[in-house]
Amino acid sequence: MSLVAAGCSSDDAGGQPARAPTQGQKLLPRIDAALAAAARFLVARQSEDGAWRSETHECFRDGPELTPHVLASLFFLPQGGEAVGPAFDRGVAFMTRLVSKEGKIEPGPRGLSFPVFTAGLASRVAALSRQGAAERAALAAWVAYVRERQFAEHNGWGPVHAAYGGWGFSVAVPRLEKPEPGRIAERFFEANLVATVYGVEALRSARVAPADPACEKALTFVKRCQNFADHPHQADPLYDDGGFFFMLNDTMQNMAGVAGRDRFGKTRFHSYGSMTAAGVRALVACGLPLDHPRVAAARRWLEVNWAVDMNPGTFTKDREVLRNSQYYYYVWSLAQALVALETREMITAQGGVRWGEALAEELIARQKRDGAWRNVYSDSKNPDYPGAKEDDPLVSTPFAAGALAICRAVITGEYADIGRVGPAATSTGKEQ
Repeated sequence: MSLVAAGCSSDDAGGQPARAPTQGQKLLPRIDAALAAAARFLVARQSEDGAWRSETHECFRDGPELTPHVLASLFFLPQGGEAVGPAFDRGVAFMTRLVSKEGKIEPGPRGLSFPVFTAGLASRVAALSRQGAAERAALAAWVAYVRERQFAEHNGWGPVHAAYGGWGFSVAVPRLEKPEPGRIAERFFEANLVATVYGVEALRSARVAPADPACEKALTFVKRCQNFADHPHQADPLYDDGGFFFMLNDTMQNMAGVAGRDRFGKTRFHSYGSMTAAGVRALVACGLPLDHPRVAAARRWLEVNWAVDMNPGTFTKDREVLRNSQYYYYVWSLAQALVALETREMITAQGGVRWGEALAEELIARQKRDGAWRNVYSDSKNPDYPGAKEDDPLVSTPFAAGALAICRAVITGEYADIGRVGPAATSTGKEQ
């Protein structure tokens, strides 16, 4: 072994002086400590059957809703020690039991509260797990389940419909049917950007190509959620800032509120951070190149509105209370979006920002003593403005820990081909 390899180089030995550690390298011990604490917190809250269940929100108490959400983060937390692997395997086994011998999803008598959210993450987990026959069958079943729920021709939707190509959070398959007299429409029936990203990423977890019709249709919907016009004569500079909003034609569910009416008389919605990060992920996953005008415009929005301490964007006065209700979803989505953009630096009004270091510092500062993260915004205290249920640490901690694990991989350079489809291996020998 040479002196250089042993870490004993010197000028006298003909080597180069050891370089001073970078800011990111100095952060690594703190990042690892934070990730270890998060892993211990999550493992300690696993049920005997392998699932994770909320103690805060009724809709997350069945197991299938939170389990893949936790697993998709826990896979990347080897800092938690020997307990992490067995906990992950128990969780995968729980999710695999939801798949019948016929390859169908059988979620139980109560069904799934958020089918596309669960199926999208379950697809990711199945792709990450050891690829035995059961895991391959599970991946195929979850992807088929996602395909069934797309707003597309097989459910009666066509390009003339605003929701075409997207996914929503409804429990039922979104079939276009004439409503029965007196029947109340199901809540969350409409397509939205968040569910659509989960749907697209489920397909990509199974290595479905962007040229697949489901991805092409999804791109149609994603484009409609961007404040951007492909041609100048269709644009209104007051509103077309390149950012994204949650869904079409809904003044209540677009969290940042109404921006106004454009020069064509169309109601426009404010762009905001969590949706713009989600939009970037969707555009890239659907196959748009990084230099495509839509991708470039969305990136520019994130740079102009750069923030890691809050969910950025313009919020109407009555919606300001909601700004950080999905903060941890924002930072998780942001980290993934910036990896997809293959960048380690954002050019902001304050200059270049090494985003991995900046976001890691913020997340470490927010972690609680028990290893968890919790959003101070409470859905139960704000019934008129439901958020993302991040007051539950089993919702917020996987988001925060997942984002922090990405920051670590970016700082260390373990993403050799940062953002590429077919993710790069990390130092744990796993993929992210």
